[in-house]
Amino acid sequence: MSPVALSLLVAIAAATKGALAQDASSSAFTPLASKHFNYPDQIPYQADPDDGVRGRQSGYNLCNSTTEGQDSRCQTAFVNHLDDFCLWAPPNPDSTIGDTEGEEVAWCTKKGRGTRLIPEGALTGVQFMKTPGYLQVVGFIDQTKINIQKDDGGGELDPHGADLRGNPLGGLVYSNGFGNDNNTYKQVNEWHNFMGSNSFCFKACNNDGPNPADLCQHVYDRIGVAYNCPTAAKDGVFEYCEGENQDPPGIYTENGQVMTYSQPPESLGPITSIPYEPRVPASSNCVQLASSALFTDLAAVGGSSGSSTASGSQATATGGAASSGAASGSRGAASGTATRSGSSAGPSATGGSENNNGAGAMGISVVSIVAGVAFAVALLA
Repeated sequence: MSPVALSLLVAIAAATKGALAQDASSSAFTPLASKHFNYPDQIPYQADPDDGVRGRQSGYNLCNSTTEGQDSRCQTAFVNHLDDFCLWAPPNPDSTIGDTEGEEVAWCTKKGRGTRLIPEGALTGVQFMKTPGYLQVVGFIDQTKINIQKDDGGGELDPHGADLRGNPLGGLVYSNGFGNDNNTYKQVNEWHNFMGSNSFCFKACNNDGPNPADLCQHVYDRIGVAYNCPTAAKDGVFEYCEGENQDPPGIYTENGQVMTYSQPPESLGPITSIPYEPRVPASSNCVQLASSALFTDLAAVGGSSGSSTASGSQATATGGAASSGAASGSRGAASGTATRSGSSAGPSATGGSENNNGAGAMGISVVSIVAGVAFAVALLA
């Protein structure tokens, strides 16, 4: 082979490798928490088009009536009100949060957004709190009805993760609760959702509010709801409240001095003590309602078959752009913030924690490159 042909092969191989294996260190990479998509007009088929160590996004963000149902792989969630919110949970039955954190799908209380619905009777108590800095829904749930193993202590989902692609990968969150117009949705870039031990907390921090990244911290996955979402929620009670902001997770005052708690690494074993008790923020204007009046869309909702694959290729977003192709892609080992635990109990102590079009285009591109190289080599050898 001539030196020219050899040089051409080396250059093409390097370019192909870079195109196929983008990661968080790439200058073209954008962390999930820094991506912005207006709802509904700018929702992409998948918010995460990358193929990193954990593989491709397993679901899709472009969701509507064609994707709605108990096998939906929709990964666009909402936190709006006491009767209108979603939770992240596994797509397949009898799963743990720690094993599926990168592929969780949206389970919601309202029809019309292309997601799965939380089955009737699963929610046994919910408190929705509106504060100057965030919207927060905390509650109690039969987690087996949303595919979480009965005894799973659970973990944390958030838009960060070790690779900054989020858990779930590409998961987007929106809310109409930060203004006076219920028809206007704002993207929530900082949020966290703790699931496990038959309880949950989903906090959506206002992008324009005070310290959204601090109020929705993502580094305290091992100390659960009690410290990340301190609340007075009670099982059997469904209520809406207004309240003040909590202290940012990990921040506390001791002898008049503001202190910061650092969570020890999991390698050091279980956390046996924490130097402070979280302050439960004051609440007011609480209104209690009957669950039967709140969750009317959940009646007789069946469970998930767990047999679906990412689809929704024919979905046309309401007011948005269409995208074709079904997402599949390999799933890598889950990594990021969620940590499994089996020893949490209730909100006061909850667990420690492809776009085929692009892939097809990439496949065609690579084939073309290889063919071109072969032709060049034949000419230059």
